[in-house]
Amino acid sequence: MRKFDKTTITDIFMIAVGCAIYGISLDLISVPNQLADGGISGISLILRHFWNINMGLSTLVLNIPLILLGYRFMGKRLLAYTIWGTVCLSFFLWFWRSVPIIKQFNLEHDLFLSAISAGLLSGVGLGLVFRYNGTSGGTDIIARICQIKFGISSGKMLLFCDAVVLFASLSYLDIKHMMYTLLASFVLSRVMDTVQQGAYTARGLLIISDKYEEIGKMIDLKLDRGFTYLKALGGYKQDEKRVIYVVVSPREIPAIKQLIRNEDPNAFISIIEVHEALGEGFTYKQKRHHLFIRK
Repeated sequence: MRKFDKTTITDIFMIAVGCAIYGISLDLISVPNQLADGGISGISLILRHFWNINMGLSTLVLNIPLILLGYRFMGKRLLAYTIWGTVCLSFFLWFWRSVPIIKQFNLEHDLFLSAISAGLLSGVGLGLVFRYNGTSGGTDIIARICQIKFGISSGKMLLFCDAVVLFASLSYLDIKHMMYTLLASFVLSRVMDTVQQGAYTARGLLIISDKYEEIGKMIDLKLDRGFTYLKALGGYKQDEKRVIYVVVSPREIPAIKQLIRNEDPNAFISIIEVHEALGEGFTYKQKRHHLFIRK
């Protein structure tokens, strides 16, 4: 049986925080400003509008079949986190409606601001939940399964599920509010992916050059970055080559490009986006950043 260690406690706490933020977005912004939502939350909003059913209760009940689906694909640990997330979201949907703070946020005068705020808060909340290996139930479970099994971005999958529920929400919303809701869903998907994958981005460079040794030496001396030689085979002449792979911060890109040009103007450089970089120089034992290349 898995120990109840520090990592597990952190996961449980951050999932609760994420659900609290998401609940604030729904209770304090979406509902007062007549914005719909996607997934189970959107269905709960429909039930609340037509039959005045408590959102916390309906969210909990509607999640039961999806939790059973998640049991088959996600394993016991992720399932436990999903149940915890579902309970937390249901609790906070009830809690935020019962405290005075709900009356202190009035954005009805500006639907654009409401949509941006709802998307931002929901994206941060759900991003935290996913980053710490949980879900808040509902279509989050479907998104998590698609991410695990097919590698589909959770933000994109949620955007698709949201679109289906939002179409059904036209039964009680006008086109104006629906368009602002779509804006909120787009912001949610972008912010969620950013929070989940890491706000700090880096750049990975693949460098192909006959002067790879000289370039590697300069990267080490002037940028103080580690690098790796990869074995490659030329596509035309079938000759063996060495490819340099190095990860740098975005602001170091101009410096390393100039460094490569100085050693080999004909070098081939491919720059790719790295959503998160872990390890020396990025998350621990960080090296000093210099305004200019060291001489």
